[in-house]
Amino acid sequence: MSFFSSSTTESKVAIAKTVLSTVGSVMATVVLVHSITNDLLPDEFHNLFTNGIRRLFSSCSSKTTMVFDEFKGLDNNEIYEAAEIYLGNKVPLSTQRVKVTKPDTEKNFTLTLDQGQTITDIFNDIKFNWILISHQVESQNFFNPREVRVEVRSFELTFHKKHKDMVLNTYLPFIINEANSLKQERRALKIFMLEDEYKKYYPNDAWVGTTLDHPSTFETVALDTKVKEFVLEDLKRFVKRKEYYRKVGKAWKRGYLLYGPPGTGKSSLIAAMANYLRFDIYDLELGALRSNSDLRKLFIGMNNRSILVVEDIDCTIQFHHRNATSQEETTKDKNNNQVTLSGLLNFIDGLWSSCGDERIIVFTTNHKQKLDPALLRPGRMDVHIHMSYCTSCVFRHLVKNYLDITEHSLFQEIEEELQKTHVTPAEVAEQLLKSCDMETTLKELVDFLRRKKENQEQESKDKEEEK
Repeated sequence: MSFFSSSTTESKVAIAKTVLSTVGSVMATVVLVHSITNDLLPDEFHNLFTNGIRRLFSSCSSKTTMVFDEFKGLDNNEIYEAAEIYLGNKVPLSTQRVKVTKPDTEKNFTLTLDQGQTITDIFNDIKFNWILISHQVESQNFFNPREVRVEVRSFELTFHKKHKDMVLNTYLPFIINEANSLKQERRALKIFMLEDEYKKYYPNDAWVGTTLDHPSTFETVALDTKVKEFVLEDLKRFVKRKEYYRKVGKAWKRGYLLYGPPGTGKSSLIAAMANYLRFDIYDLELGALRSNSDLRKLFIGMNNRSILVVEDIDCTIQFHHRNATSQEETTKDKNNNQVTLSGLLNFIDGLWSSCGDERIIVFTTNHKQKLDPALLRPGRMDVHIHMSYCTSCVFRHLVKNYLDITEHSLFQEIEEELQKTHVTPAEVAEQLLKSCDMETTLKELVDFLRRKKENQEQESKDKEEEK
């Protein structure tokens, strides 16, 4: 019995040795051939050989590989571009070689994989292996008859075959969404204004943009804490509800009305909203428009993910009365060449409002009571934010920003004076800038507030006497 058992064991060992010897010989041959092709043959033959070996081994494996070429014909491959951005954000710090770029349209450096580099990504506890493949090919075109060497790049994604449906339905869409978010975060924001003679241009050329480098954020903007938190949460909810807006049949937009006296921080809040959302700003001066048709053209020329700002809506233009007959309104529009109230309402809440996604519309005014009620209802101006005079909360934000302090013996006296005085945050900020010495600055602020209060009391007496 032991004889046969020993014989069987020896037989298995011999077979194993034979298999290992054969595999070793095959691998040695492959390595030798690869070395010869690498040294003696052109790159295209070398690439063919390498790809052939890779396909040979992959056919015997439980893994599958997807290839994403950089181009599809003459068009960019969206998945390749998304993978390049997504993987660049996951390059480990230990990587010895990485490509670094900085496009003009972005504010930070961008990392991307280099040729032949691999990276492992974990998604839903599943391991995905990526590699960047690059090789040179001979190419020629009509304009350059001489052959030139062109770099052809592609990403190869390897994973277990059983996850194929999940990759197509979940993983790749996730990568595209993440890449879009990263692009939005990296790009330099712009503020657009109207070209002086915009009617000579197509709608997309009517807007002239420049880089928006406003430092205001929700951390630095001097605003009542509760109001600031409300606006921030409202914006967060808005950007997450694309499908909800579509489900209920509403255009994906949000309207804000910022009202209050000049100098209360309306422009700073708009800049903070743009920096938080990574939205461009379009500054629209309604008084420069000649008709409702111009307004519609300009609206079409705006990009998605943007903030449209109409400042001082109460005094920008005189709207035609909304109860006028359509014939009268048409006649006035032809004669006076102006934007009508009904044209503006259709622009922000009518059929034309659906020509674009993920937009914020902000109106500002110093006198809310002067606005037509038709502009103020929900669906047009969804959120009304009162930008008030400087309060204790706003003062503490300002003094933290300008003097980098949170407590001082003069704070109580200053806050008491603020309760008796109508002073804007802009006026307080100006006082905080006047001196480099903290003690001097705060004492001068107290004096300023007392003088301001006295002047306001005197103005109030003068008005009473006039009556």
